Amino acid sequence: MAEETERLQTTELIAHIDGASRGNPGPAAYAAVIEAPDGRRLTTIAEAIGPATNNIAEYRGLIAALEYAMAQGALRLRVLTDSELLAKQVKGIYRIKSPHLRPLHEHAMRLVAQLRSFSIEHVRREKNREADRMANMALDKTKPSVT
Repeated sequence: MAEETERLQTTELIAHIDGASRGNPGPAAYAAVIEAPDGRRLTTIAEAIGPATNNIAEYRGLIAALEYAMAQGALRLRVLTDSELLAKQVKGIYRIKSPHLRPLHEHAMRLVAQLRSFSIEHVRREKNREADRMANMALDKTKPSVT
């Protein structure tokens, strides 16, 4: 077990994250697909969160990835997101104008501060397909059935 903890402290986990909202605001969900550096999937996290904006769902995906990394003892995390807004807000390039996003941003930044290494990168949607698929699957599970 000590060997696994030591490995996670020196390994950079990779998290593909996404948020989805139908209606914006509307029913929303997020997903995080966590991988080892060799591309091996470690876990997927996906959850419907009820009515929210897509940006709130994106932040919830980021927080889920950060919390997973910390729970595993990982000290390095690289996040890939198709949300340019999220990536630039976390990097401090964009201000957080929405009062609904401010507490989520602050929570995420408190978690980031506990890591030895953190990066976030905006990627094209095609590079984030699995996280997008997982977020939409979580969202689809909350749809009421039509009779």
